[in-house]
Amino acid sequence: QVHLVESGGGLVQAGGSLRLSCAASGSIFRFNVMGWYRQAPTKQRELVATVTSGRITNYADSVKGRFTISRDNAKNTVYLQMNSLKLEDTAVYYCKLTQDLMAYWGQGTQVTVSS
Repeated sequence: QVHLVESGGGLVQAGGSLRLSCAASGSIFRFNVMGWYRQAPTKQRELVATVTSGRITNYADSVKGRFTISRDNAKNTVYLQMNSLKLEDTAVYYCKLTQDLMAYWGQGTQVTVSS
């Protein structure tokens, strides 16, 4: 079993920055993909960014150039540095770990961007 715990969400003004962290524990395989997804009110959950254990990254077009995903394999932790935040970035951000065709989700952390 895998357990994910997110942290770092909060309230920030537009143009500001936040850094999210997600620590994974349990039976973590060497090869996996960790990522961040978000869900705004009345919208479906969407991909924000992913990073493989080999540090290959993928970003949604809406966050390219503003967000950076990274990971520390020794700590089984993934980070999301969010800069130049916009009102439309407001959402609950979820951490996801995928390994051996199984997906595990964190409980989510709220990010609210104010004007």
